[in-house]
Amino acid sequence: MVLSMFTHPARTEPAPYSPEPWPEIGETWKPEGVTIVERYANLAGAVVLVYSADRDGYHHVIACLGCHHLVSRNKDRTYNTRYTLEDAAKVANDHASTCRALPRDIPTRPDDDVARKLLHQWVLSVPRRVEPLTLYLSDFDEERLTLQRTNGWIEKELQGFAAERPDLLSAKPSEYSSSIEFTLLGKPS
Repeated sequence: MVLSMFTHPARTEPAPYSPEPWPEIGETWKPEGVTIVERYANLAGAVVLVYSADRDGYHHVIACLGCHHLVSRNKDRTYNTRYTLEDAAKVANDHASTCRALPRDIPTRPDDDVARKLLHQWVLSVPRRVEPLTLYLSDFDEERLTLQRTNGWIEKELQGFAAERPDLLSAKPSEYSSSIEFTLLGKPS
């Protein structure tokens, strides 16, 4: 009788772990023009994304799909302010551990006309400390989840905008790389 008190019931192996898909964004949501590198869940279940939009995947952006938190630059640095993956992961995790915003709907992909108007608005609203001011594709990284377009599409549209408004924007081949260099020439009238 004493031995029966010390026997253990037969153990069963646990079922293999299979992660649940993110109900807020689904596993298949991959916005065009960005590479989602990491996802974090905030306290209320909204997703905090770490994504990259540049060609080499070195610079990263943190975006909360709950509270509109969106950062791409470390304001504590004076040089090389863009986030590396390691820094972005820390910032995203810190945000997710304190944010209580409920999940929002996935941003819908705008049609080409709406995306073009958004791009033009952003170009016209770029803060200018100096003139002329060189624009880089990375200047639009924070707007990528709204725009949902590739670097090629953005370059083509900026070239078209430069052709329409040569007084405001110039487009010419870069002397340092195979990309196009865009320069804001003056303030919009």
